[in-house]
Amino acid sequence: MATTTETTAVTLEARAQARHVRVTPQKARRVIDLIRGKNASEAIATLRFAPQGASDPILKVLESAIANARVKADKTAERFDEQELVITSAYVDEGATMKRFRPRAQGRASRINKRTSHITVVVAPKRANNSKGGR
Repeated sequence: MATTTETTAVTLEARAQARHVRVTPQKARRVIDLIRGKNASEAIATLRFAPQGASDPILKVLESAIANARVKADKTAERFDEQELVITSAYVDEGATMKRFRPRAQGRASRINKRTSHITVVVAPKRANNSKGGR
């Protein structure tokens, strides 16, 4: 019986990814660390009021992952409750860097790196019982 609950949790795992987002990975990771492991509705509230500029694209990715979970639950005819969703993993990878040049003194030029990010969020329903035993 425990295997059926595990397969249900695995099938309802949904992910969303935004690629080439114009925010540096370092700044995006600061915001991702705020929501990793939290309940999805709690993470949405955190992102809505976070002052960082990277919170807007991360909020969009999180809402897309929740919508993907809803569609997946509809396809498999399973019960869906947004309050049960937990962010199981969230990470930011480095995307392509746009190189631009800025004029400097005495005819020189210096390079400016405009960094991009790949933001990935995975949500899944939290498990009701612990399958490792009575601890």
